[in-house]
Amino acid sequence: MPALPDGDEAPRDGVLPPTARAAVGERPFGIYLHVPFCTVRCGYCDFNTYTATELGPVGGAKGASVATFVDAAIAELDLAGGVLGSPPPVSTVFVGGGTPTLLPPEDLVRFLAAVRHRWGLTEDVEVTTEANPDSVTAESLRTLADGGFTRVSLGMQSAVPGVLATLDRTHDPANVAKAVAAARGAGLAVSLDLIYGTPGETLQEWGTSLETAVALEPDHLSAYALTVEEGTKLAARVRRGELPRPTDDDEADKYELADEMLGAAGYEWYEISNWSRTDADRCRHNEAYWRSDDWWGVGPGAHSHVAGVRWWNVKHPATWAQRLAEGSPAAARELLTREQRTDEEILLGVRLREGLPTDRLDPDGRRAVAGLVADGLVDGRAAIGGHVRLTRRGRLLADTVVHHLIAGAPEPEVSTRRA
Repeated sequence: MPALPDGDEAPRDGVLPPTARAAVGERPFGIYLHVPFCTVRCGYCDFNTYTATELGPVGGAKGASVATFVDAAIAELDLAGGVLGSPPPVSTVFVGGGTPTLLPPEDLVRFLAAVRHRWGLTEDVEVTTEANPDSVTAESLRTLADGGFTRVSLGMQSAVPGVLATLDRTHDPANVAKAVAAARGAGLAVSLDLIYGTPGETLQEWGTSLETAVALEPDHLSAYALTVEEGTKLAARVRRGELPRPTDDDEADKYELADEMLGAAGYEWYEISNWSRTDADRCRHNEAYWRSDDWWGVGPGAHSHVAGVRWWNVKHPATWAQRLAEGSPAAARELLTREQRTDEEILLGVRLREGLPTDRLDPDGRRAVAGLVADGLVDGRAAIGGHVRLTRRGRLLADTVVHHLIAGAPEPEVSTRRA
C-alpha cells in the first residue's frame, strides 16, 4: 500500500486559507466517500482497503467498522460544512473503495441524505457507487435508487475465470450479467470496469472480456492497464518468476483492441481510459477531477481539492475516526502555485476528447504542437482549430505528449498507466 504524499502541515481545524475560502462556490462542487472495507484483498490491489482480519480489534472502534462507518463519515460532512461555508449545491457524489456495497444500502442512502441536507443537490445530480457483482442484489439496488443514487459502477475486470483467478477476484463472472439486469430493473445507469494486461492474459482472452461487456449494453465502460504495484501479492509473484511482468507493447495492443471494439459497438472515448454511449453517459464526477473542480473527499485516505488547496486524510480507519473526533482528519495539505495548477491543467486536460486549448500553453508548449502533429500524436485538424487533441497513438503516449507541452517536465517512465 503506497505511502501518502509529503505536504505541509494541515491545520487541526481544517480551515482554508482566506483566498481559497473566498473562492468557494466558483466551480462545481462534488463529494467523494471512500469506504475502506473489503471481504478479501485482491492480489493486485494497493488501494487503501482493509479486511476484517487486517483491522483486528480496532475494527470495532467507532468509525472503523462497517456498523459505525457512516456515522463517522457524516461527522466529516459536518466538518466540511464549517470549513466551506456555503458551496453551491452538490453536482456529483461518488462512493468508492474498497467495496462500498459491503455497507448496508440504507447507510449509503443515509449518507446521501446528509449531503442533501447540508448543501442540497443539483437537479441533475449524478450519484454513483462502485460495487462488486457479488455484493449487490435486486433489493439493495432498488433501495439505492429509491434513495437517490443514479449510477452503479460494477467491477467486472474480466470475463475469463483464469484471469480473475490471477487477480484474486472472487466473483462469479455470471453474476455480472445478473447485477447489470438488477441495476437496470432499479432504474440505475450502469458502468463496467475492466482491467487489461493481467499476467498471462492473451489478446484473445481480452477480446472475450470486451465482447462479453459490450453484449451487456452498459451505458459506460472503463478499461485500465494493470499496474504491478510494489508491496502487493501480485508483485511478489512476478518477482519470483511465477507470472510474467506485463509489457508496454502487450498493453498497447490491448488498448487498441478495446478502442476498436468499443468504437464499433457505438461507444466513444471521452477520456483516455473511458468510453460512453452518449455524452450524457459520461462519469461527470471523474470529469470534475480531470477539470480540477472542487470536491471534498470523506473517509480514510480520501483526497480533497478546493480552490487550489489539496489535502488528504490519514489512511487507517481507526486513526481517521480518532482524528475526526478531535478536529480535522487531514494528514497534510499543499497550496498549489499558479505554475502547478497550469501544469495540472495540461496534464489532465489532454486526457479528454475535447482536448486542451492551445492558448493554455506557454510559448514553448505551443511551438511543440506542430512536432506532435507531425509525429501522429496530436490531431492536426483540432490543432488548427486551437486545441491539442490526442490521436489513438497519442493516447498510448500521453505522458510523452505532456512532457513536450510542459517546458522542463521530466521524461516520463511509462505511458499508459492508471493515474
